Amino acid sequence: MDNVKKQQAIDALNHIMELELAGVVRYTHYSLMVYGYNRIPIVSWLKGNADESLAHAHKAGELVTLLGGHPSLKIGALLETEQHDIGDILRESLDLETTALSAYYALLKIVEGGSVLLEEYAREMIVAEELHLDEVNKMLRRPGAIEVFEAS
Repeated sequence: MDNVKKQQAIDALNHIMELELAGVVRYTHYSLMVYGYNRIPIVSWLKGNADESLAHAHKAGELVTLLGGHPSLKIGALLETEQHDIGDILRESLDLETTALSAYYALLKIVEGGSVLLEEYAREMIVAEELHLDEVNKMLRRPGAIEVFEAS
């Protein structure tokens, strides 16, 4: 991989790291804002997502250093919508995961044909994000609904 592509990959990985770190903060916040009868399983699921986001951020940072770059100390956007209904939280999660998915696709485009390691990493993360998006989408459906949830 030439130096220009390497720097683009470092920048893309740092962006991913920032998005994933924002995910840690957001999912942790969401887990604190859940109330009601279904609190325990939902809080557990949100905490799991925070842990997963931290692992994803760490992996992206490791790849930055593998390429000789400096991991970012920045964090992605943290917007407080003041909406704490489970549906609102899940819709925000859907947006967050869609943004992360786009970032992984952007990385794949940069590294294709230049690094099998980074290609495989990007593809693995795309699979994980798409499965997570499906999980959130299914949670947003009304019980018994089989059609894909579409945000209005």
